[in-house]
Amino acid sequence: MKYHIITYGCQMNESDSERLASQLEKKGHKPSKNKQAAGLVVINVCSVRQSAIDRVFGQIHNLQRQAKKPKIILTGCILKSDKKKLKDRVDEIWPFASLGIKPKCQSKTTAYLPIMTGCNNFCSYCAVPYARGREVSRKAADIIKDAKRLIKDSAKEIILLGQNVNSYKSRKTNFPILLAKIDKLPGNFKIQFMTSHPKDLSGQLIEIMAKSEKIANEIHLPLQSGDNQILKKMNRGYTAGHYKNLIKKIRKKIPDIKISTDIIVGFPSETKKQFQNTVKLAKEIKFDKAYVSQYSPRPGTAAAKLPDNIPKKEKKKRWQVLDKLINK
Repeated sequence: MKYHIITYGCQMNESDSERLASQLEKKGHKPSKNKQAAGLVVINVCSVRQSAIDRVFGQIHNLQRQAKKPKIILTGCILKSDKKKLKDRVDEIWPFASLGIKPKCQSKTTAYLPIMTGCNNFCSYCAVPYARGREVSRKAADIIKDAKRLIKDSAKEIILLGQNVNSYKSRKTNFPILLAKIDKLPGNFKIQFMTSHPKDLSGQLIEIMAKSEKIANEIHLPLQSGDNQILKKMNRGYTAGHYKNLIKKIRKKIPDIKISTDIIVGFPSETKKQFQNTVKLAKEIKFDKAYVSQYSPRPGTAAAKLPDNIPKKEKKKRWQVLDKLINK
């Protein structure tokens, strides 16, 4: 049977889809470039944003209206509440593809390498700990083995993935040590990683990045807000001052570094003054890129209990201000 995979969400979900493709082909299924020709369609879901879930509903509706109706499977980051709403509309719901499966890489030169999954941070707006579960780190030896295989298969860029790579821990190996081990592997390749959490990013990591020839001079460091009260309500575990000092340390050691970030606008009770604190900090830091999103409540999270009291029109206005400022 021919299969087609539709992926929503982050690079971790894309990486899951590569391992899923490998699993399906082991069972004798053949890939199909379009969903119309497939007898089996797997939708890799992301419950982190409501907009992605809305698109999943639309996708299922369209698939069921096709002349040739495929078997529809759901997998990925799915909240219990979304699972309840979706389970009667699809044929099956599958668990995550195991991190140990050899993936079917989509690109010959760029390869995703998951080092951990899940999250223990419980930021008040975020569904990841409920959808993916708690942090689980892979054995360092297995990651190194996978990295060697990818280099042998001529990968030119290896992207290490985890919801919070800075809290990676396997026996005596923390994230900077793991990075240093991969950096020492022979071969002509670059290393990237995502995502970092400002509260866990260490001086040891900055040192290793500064000395390395292979680690790309890029870091994705989510700010989320430049206001201390909002950061506290978000349960981020750092202040705007801490974030600013961290950027100073990074730029001092790696002057040509490119820094990207995530920012949420319109978090419950965010005043215009608090939003301006984010704008002010963004102007000071001069990010190279920002993924700005408008807050939407996710069921089961702590922030979902707060009144979503910023009008949509105001959220959009704040989004435009930051997007224009940073991504012009």
